[in-house]
Amino acid sequence: MHTFQRTLLALTLAGVAGFAAAGGVTDTEIVVGSHLDLSGPTAAGMPMLRNAMQMRIDEVNAAGGVHGRRIRLVVEDNGSQPQQAVRAVQKLIKSDDVFAILNAFGSGPNAATVKAATDAGVVVFAPWAASAIVQRAGGGSPLVFTTVQNYDTTTATGLSWAIKNWGVKKVGVIYQEGPFGDLVRAGVAEAMKAANMTVAAEAAYKVGDIDFSSQVARMKAADVDLILAGTVVRETVGVMAEVKKLGWDVKVLTTLPGRSSIVARLGKDAVEGLYGLGGWQIHDASTKDPGAQKFIAAYKAKFNTDPDENAANAYSYTDWFIKCLQAAGRNLSAQSFAAGCQGVSHEDFTTYSKQSFVKNHVNPEYVAIDVVKGGRWVPVAPAMASAAR
Repeated sequence: MHTFQRTLLALTLAGVAGFAAAGGVTDTEIVVGSHLDLSGPTAAGMPMLRNAMQMRIDEVNAAGGVHGRRIRLVVEDNGSQPQQAVRAVQKLIKSDDVFAILNAFGSGPNAATVKAATDAGVVVFAPWAASAIVQRAGGGSPLVFTTVQNYDTTTATGLSWAIKNWGVKKVGVIYQEGPFGDLVRAGVAEAMKAANMTVAAEAAYKVGDIDFSSQVARMKAADVDLILAGTVVRETVGVMAEVKKLGWDVKVLTTLPGRSSIVARLGKDAVEGLYGLGGWQIHDASTKDPGAQKFIAAYKAKFNTDPDENAANAYSYTDWFIKCLQAAGRNLSAQSFAAGCQGVSHEDFTTYSKQSFVKNHVNPEYVAIDVVKGGRWVPVAPAMASAAR
């Protein structure tokens, strides 16, 4: 970023109410908060996120911190419920006086809380949520940095590839009610338009639903040859279990949140043959990537279990956040963080390419297609660049 652009950004930030004081920053400490689903439908995957965040923070603290300050992490439970997330964020802001909220989980919880956080001058970095929704809910605040690929663009890119390469004639869509599902459906609509097709059947589900028999039955009644499943962890397994129960030979393609190692691990035989859209690389113990090998070994030594890609991404995003703290300099504030972050690029064992922030969103966006074989995700289609928004 040119000097003039940095100066202009700093002036813009300085004019935003609440930015004068950097909460959560003392001479020796930076307080960072997060809110995760510790008790709701995706709770099984949360220890990976929490452990990996803490691991990267422990590493930087052991090396002397960031410009002489140690980072302290405070984690609250949002239960995947927006109302609970609001209470959690109020506590993080008012009681813990956090400087930033990092790796917070869930589209609904993040959309419900991002404005309150940024209005209080708190940085929101790498929310695990529908990025477009979070950016919009945050009013385009310069304190929001989104790292998850947009669900609409990646769905459109992946579904278009599937229609072309699999000879798909009839597409059915199962989607979650709310912001996540809205973006998935927008991506489906874009792919349908490009292919001169219409959706053969749609079925919605609510957060927390565990029975997907009616949704799958609707897909079968429409005789679709591809189900696009806008599902997360438990829901992905539920949809596939119903398909297998019917003995139905139909392709199921889940969107970004469903292409998870925990889905393959928990679903076992039920998810064999499941296809998934992936925005990041997945490594297991057999990987030859040096960076992934180092991370896996360190995580297992610290927590006595193998990490999944959720842990890898939480570690990666935390590392990117720390790089932005370093770029901000010793005189840390929301202004200096946001300005410094504009010039920080990121590339590691989780990414498909070098990434940076364009309009505070990860760029470029890539999506690949994998399939579950033998309990692990195996590449089917190479990473494809999604259309920019």
